[in-house]
Amino acid sequence: MSKTLRTIFITALIAAPVGFLAAGPLKGHPHLQKAQGALNTAWEEISASQKANEAIWKDEGGHGQKAKDAIEAAHTQIEEAAKWVNEHK
Repeated sequence: MSKTLRTIFITALIAAPVGFLAAGPLKGHPHLQKAQGALNTAWEEISASQKANEAIWKDEGGHGQKAKDAIEAAHTQIEEAAKWVNEHK
């Protein structure tokens, strides 16, 4: 799979559920919803940076991908936090 297709796929994988999550576990958690939105923005900016620097720095020393991995983990933790609060109300 090409880098571009992989980036599109992963972005869609992360971004698409946010709309569904707003009606799911994140409903009633405006701060967690904003955090999810900020993570989506961070992902998009890192992707743009990777694309812009691709010819010069190749893969940014792997740090851009590590940041994306951390964003994926943060998405999961935010969802888990909302689920926990919902279960313990």
